[in-house]
Amino acid sequence: MRIAMIGSGYVGLVSGACFADFGHDVICVDKIEEKIEALRANRIPIFEPGLDQLVASNVKAERLSFTTDLAAATRSADAIFIAVGTPSRRGDGHADLSYVYAAAEEIAHSLDGFTVVVNKSTVPVGTGDEVERIIREANPGADFAVVSNPEFLREGAAIDDFKRPDRVVIGGNDPRALEVMRAIYRPLALGRSPVIEMSRRGAELTKYAGNAFLATKITFINEIADLCEKVGADVQDVARGIGLDNRIGSKFLHAGPGYGGSCFPKDTLALLKTAEDFEAPQRIVEAVVSVNESRKRAMGRRVIAAMGGDVRGATVALLGLTFKPNTDDMRDSPSIAIVQALQDAGAIIHAHDPEGTEQAKAVLQNVAYFDGPYAAIEGADAVVIVTEWDAFRALDFARMSGLVRRRLLVDLRNIYARDTVEGAGFEYHAVGR
Repeated sequence: MRIAMIGSGYVGLVSGACFADFGHDVICVDKIEEKIEALRANRIPIFEPGLDQLVASNVKAERLSFTTDLAAATRSADAIFIAVGTPSRRGDGHADLSYVYAAAEEIAHSLDGFTVVVNKSTVPVGTGDEVERIIREANPGADFAVVSNPEFLREGAAIDDFKRPDRVVIGGNDPRALEVMRAIYRPLALGRSPVIEMSRRGAELTKYAGNAFLATKITFINEIADLCEKVGADVQDVARGIGLDNRIGSKFLHAGPGYGGSCFPKDTLALLKTAEDFEAPQRIVEAVVSVNESRKRAMGRRVIAAMGGDVRGATVALLGLTFKPNTDDMRDSPSIAIVQALQDAGAIIHAHDPEGTEQAKAVLQNVAYFDGPYAAIEGADAVVIVTEWDAFRALDFARMSGLVRRRLLVDLRNIYARDTVEGAGFEYHAVGR
């Protein structure tokens, strides 16, 4: 199949490279010439494990290419995927669909023969209807169908998620379009990944509902962690005890500083705004959003309390800044609120992240960045694990003892056993334990 991918950001680039690896002919389009030039030179603008090799191999095989010429890329395509950003709109929190609608307008003028226009971007219910209207109005004679095909990629594991998905959701009712989509995803048949077909609006809502439910699980276990601390229980025991119930499942039951990233914060907010528009309040999701926002800054206060309540002039070393490991994404990361809370209280911040330093510099001010964890903790009055990178899972506590000013570890991801840390002579504070 001939595929045009509009947008060469995280979703577009991963999806395009994976489709090419399936054997399809893929052209990724982006308006930013510098980005396209970088991609042609195999300089990947995001950090995602394995993506650089995947792009390089498929470019070499001439199945994957990059261009700024949308018209040329889409004119002969069997399917055109819209994979542009839908950030939260300033002022009201609604998803900003301007990039989606602009792409639809441009696509309309280059359609040649029957074409499937696929919304891959995360969009509110009814966006597919508007995309169809825009194209129809701009090109009344066009032969096309609009379908919804939301992505379910985890940053840091996106390639595996794409190639071995829990499910593929396709929303639409045009038989020709559905046949094209089945052909595109046919390579997944060997792994028996379920392909679920439903209405277009159902597919659009499935994406938001899925992310909201996962955000709810995270927020639920975080509040249970707070209760565990009050009653003397261990949240890891509780999480295992409930997670073994197959009606609940163990995933997303890890207590920590709250969720962040490119999806959960904006998608839960967009779902609430959609619910308001349709007068169907989502009270549970409202509570999830509120609790999560409060929790991030509360983690800064937790560090201050562990240090005795006064951090003015003290040095705090943060290990990990990105919202999760194996990504350089700083969007809505808990570290942002933690740093702000500590700086407001007068602390000096040292930090190290294996991949997120450049992104962090754009959002965090007056932070000293270091190339390794031991350089960051030298002279620190407290060491705080914010992101559970593998590089932080086997720290040399004997070496740390000779570097820190005070032996205090605040483990916001619960990656260490208390006896291990205290046995090395450190004071240990965790979450829900």
